[in-house]
Amino acid sequence: MDDAWQSGWCRARKGTTMAAESGAGTQAVERAISLLACFTDEHSELRITELCAQTGLGQSTVSRMISSLDRLGYVVQDARTSLYRLGPSAVTLGSVALNSSPLFRAARPIAQNLAYATGLGVNLAEFRDNRLFYLCNFEGATSPKSFTMAGRTAPLHATGMGKAILAEQPAEYVMAYFADGLGHAYTPHTVTGYAAMQTVLTEIRNRGYATEVEELAFGRACLAAPIRTRGGQVVAALSLSGPLSELDLPQRQQDLALMVIEAADELSVALGFTVPFASTPPLSLPSQESSS
Repeated sequence: MDDAWQSGWCRARKGTTMAAESGAGTQAVERAISLLACFTDEHSELRITELCAQTGLGQSTVSRMISSLDRLGYVVQDARTSLYRLGPSAVTLGSVALNSSPLFRAARPIAQNLAYATGLGVNLAEFRDNRLFYLCNFEGATSPKSFTMAGRTAPLHATGMGKAILAEQPAEYVMAYFADGLGHAYTPHTVTGYAAMQTVLTEIRNRGYATEVEELAFGRACLAAPIRTRGGQVVAALSLSGPLSELDLPQRQQDLALMVIEAADELSVALGFTVPFASTPPLSLPSQESSS
């Protein structure tokens, strides 16, 4: 009886110890990830004190974890400034994540060819958590960038790609999007209300593509078309973008719209979607949505 009790007590103690170790391990992982998440485009280099302030962790804890992340290559320290930034191991993980995406792999050559043919920027973004999540961008000769869009997010209502996606969502979703306060104004041209957006989305559905003119940033515009999966669900969008002067929508909108629709359809087909013969509506030169 005593042996059975002792055996049971040992098993219970072992289970408690393992649970405690599991909890501690989970906490350590969460803390390490919270430190990595502090690095952004706006704050790409940080001090230990800044990491403490952002995470609420103690300096000894942050110092110990940053040392481990440094040793593993997830952060590196500048020898001159002592500031930390993300390291090569973080780049490797991001690359693996992108290359494992069927959407990214199918879109890469299509987007490259479109950027070369037009001289404009070509962006690919998927629909995730009520926002756009950029997977890749390629810049043409007339629309250069010194940075990558991959991993960035953007609002649905203020972008061409986002509106191309919103046009395929139920009215209840669009209504909830604005009711939840997501329709922020970024410029005076941003559509911020449900009723106005419904008019815009009807026009997008009728012609098969979306435009955005200075709704997210001044001096920029884009045209975008939706991307569908095998079952016809819109999961992403492709866009042509650049300075207003380079897109020259009054003269080029019809030609550029046809090119972005064809590229998006090609990508949809690569994902298994069968494009109906007459799915692309006649292209005209309608009024721009930003005036709605």
